[in-house]
Amino acid sequence: MIIPLSRTEAPELPQDKLARRLTGIAASYLDAPQIADIFRAYEAARTAHEGQFRLSGEPYICHPLSVALILAELRMDAKGIMAAILHDVIEDTPVTKEQLRQDFGDEVAELVDGVSKLTQLDCKSSAEAQAQNVRKMVLAMIKDLRVIMVKLADRLHNMRTLEAMSPPRRRRIARETLDIYAPIASRLGMNEVRIELEDLGFAAMHPLRYRVLQQAVRKARGNRKEVMALIESSVKKRLEQAGIVGYQVIGREKHLFSLYQKMRSKRLTFQQVHDFFAFRIVVGNVDECYRSLGMVHNLYKPVPGRFKDYIAVPKGNGYQSLHTVLIGPHGMPLEIQIRTRAMNQVAESGIAAHWLYKSDSELGDRSQARAYEWLRNLLEIQQTAGDSLEFLDNLKVDLFQQEVYVFTPRGKIIKLPRGATVVDFAYSVHTDIGNACVSARIDRALVPLQTTLENGQTIEIVTAPWARPNPMWLSYVVTAKARAAIRSYLRNFKKQEAIALGRRLLEKELAAQGTTLEDLPGENINQLLTSLDLPSLDALLEDLGLGNRLPFLIIKHLVQDEAGPDTTQGSRKRTRSPLVIKGTENMVVNLGKCCRPIPGDPIIGFFNPGKGLVIHQSDCKNVTELRMKQMNWVDVEWDKQASGDFPAVIRLELLNQPGTLAQVAASISRMSANIENVQITNQDNQISTDIITLSVRDRAHLANVMRELRKLSVVTRITRVKSETKKTRRHD
Repeated sequence: MIIPLSRTEAPELPQDKLARRLTGIAASYLDAPQIADIFRAYEAARTAHEGQFRLSGEPYICHPLSVALILAELRMDAKGIMAAILHDVIEDTPVTKEQLRQDFGDEVAELVDGVSKLTQLDCKSSAEAQAQNVRKMVLAMIKDLRVIMVKLADRLHNMRTLEAMSPPRRRRIARETLDIYAPIASRLGMNEVRIELEDLGFAAMHPLRYRVLQQAVRKARGNRKEVMALIESSVKKRLEQAGIVGYQVIGREKHLFSLYQKMRSKRLTFQQVHDFFAFRIVVGNVDECYRSLGMVHNLYKPVPGRFKDYIAVPKGNGYQSLHTVLIGPHGMPLEIQIRTRAMNQVAESGIAAHWLYKSDSELGDRSQARAYEWLRNLLEIQQTAGDSLEFLDNLKVDLFQQEVYVFTPRGKIIKLPRGATVVDFAYSVHTDIGNACVSARIDRALVPLQTTLENGQTIEIVTAPWARPNPMWLSYVVTAKARAAIRSYLRNFKKQEAIALGRRLLEKELAAQGTTLEDLPGENINQLLTSLDLPSLDALLEDLGLGNRLPFLIIKHLVQDEAGPDTTQGSRKRTRSPLVIKGTENMVVNLGKCCRPIPGDPIIGFFNPGKGLVIHQSDCKNVTELRMKQMNWVDVEWDKQASGDFPAVIRLELLNQPGTLAQVAASISRMSANIENVQITNQDNQISTDIITLSVRDRAHLANVMRELRKLSVVTRITRVKSETKKTRRHD
């Protein structure tokens, strides 16, 4: 990695010093015409940024040059380095994308545009603006991986020079780095970049904790120096005895942010962390990796359950290595990683290995293939996301994950984050399978959808043609793909149901006028849509279904009655058939929580903008107030075939003695009803007053349940509650 030059090294023209370093490094692997193009890009950027300075006081051009230096160290190609030098000209200068295209070609212009932030955004908050910019960057990254390489180098240099900013701005940038950019570097296998971003972010977020931990590590390093030297010597001796040549044994220590995260997650003091020192063994081939593993297991006792074979099953970013934890001298836990030289290159550089080690095509192909596989998943996630904030939320979910490996019935390995459920697995196979899943078989045993998966299980998804995503799934899925697909389906489902309800409401009003929607002149409908600034009839019907517009007002515009404008209003007084409510099948038909109507209750409907039609009992205490708003209500009735589970509330006065609640629960269960909630509102030595929420089919079912409860000797009184009560104690 390149360390920024201090201004004391070249106080007069620091940009020229950086430019010479850049061309010197680039000349070691690029030809003369490419060096000339890079210098031409530097001249253009210097002219564009003329008169601009960073908060540190140095000329602004020093920043893009430093970004280009970082990429040159990674052997980035000439176009990528040119894009790094020019990456801020569209955002911070009058230079346009079209000018860049004319001067440097389409490839450089697209790269610079992909890195540039979105300007003049119509965003309600800074969080939304950040989400829009991340979304744009990810979309550009999907087209060309060099976009994220430039952006990571840009962020790395900004983090190195963060001291000039105010503390609140430092913390904001550090949080963004730790939440988004460091995890992206990890997913792309760029381990060195990730470690530096995390440590710099940690230092900016918690400077005091960083300094204290840094001092503690320095002290521990001195105390354990002799032990580490003994371990290194013993490992080398065993490798030589096994006939392994050309090996490397590298001692390393956990970087500070990783150490801090471990202390926080496991609630440890620094003195309780014993494994912040580790060794890496680098050998020539895979066979030597497994032989070396046997040697170290013979040297020190391995800790059961702490061996991981990432060579046989690589991580999602292409990382391969053998990991084992041993009990070293004095009982000290010791982590050892064993890998080949090629694996080590990928582990350190990730997708950058494509440019660093072009002689090894397997390296570049493998790391790039893994990266593009992840990016394809991101593309699917962004296509189903409702807005940029939702996409950013899904991206964070996708970035922060530990992995579990399971199998399809045909033996294909599926990688999922730890904590993933059957639903996550179903969506990882295919979105249509996720949408239609009803249960699963894990190792041939039938399990529910919320079952958490474990390593090595074989999963078979059970689907049904009538099944559809349940909003409750969002409470336990962990993958971004599943979350985005469920939200997308529910959004579209609500839209279609709103359109269907809107059509029923409009047809009902038109029937009162003696006509139908099909009989209306198309010209009338088009004029109405134009006047309301709506793109289609479906948009109008959706508004009607969601309660944003009232059907009888729309009729005034659609039906031209010779009797004058009051005819439509007068038609509301005619006898008309009420709207039929089938039950709980429509998301845009909601049951009022104040009175909890169930099939069999007399009901009335009120329009609530954005929520659609809200159903109340006719004698609900809120109906009187709502009826005063004549424009908002509609006659409704239950369909005879209405089905589903409906919440109903009953109040019970019970003898306060042991086993009372158990008797009540047993009686309710015998009547095929479910208890959703129990609240104890009042209790003394003799009587306990309980409020119980049940799930019942209809009014007759509720009556049967209450009749059965009255037979119990412990029940002194029972009534149905038609309004909410204050919750005092809960037993779910």
